[in-house]
Amino acid sequence: LPICNEIILLPHRDVDGVLRRANNTEYGLASGVFTKDISKALYISEKLEAGTVFINTYNKTDVAAPFGGFKQSGFGKDLGKLFSPSFTSHLTVQINENT
Repeated sequence: LPICNEIILLPHRDVDGVLRRANNTEYGLASGVFTKDISKALYISEKLEAGTVFINTYNKTDVAAPFGGFKQSGFGKDLGKLFSPSFTSHLTVQINENT
């Protein structure tokens, strides 16, 4: 059972193609977006299938923020006390504005 599934993305022109590649995995705990275009980053964060999306930072979380992943990274969310059989997904977006 892998602990981490990692994708390294290079500069691109086709955002939707990158999203297809990034979402083509059975895991979805966290992801990171690095760009000067915050509008583009927010668009990408809405489309990524990950529980947490970091923008211009990575792995700097607020302990009060909701935590959990999508797909096979959902342990604790879908099996915990707060499980809802509805198909609601919670997303946390962390933005570093000091770039």
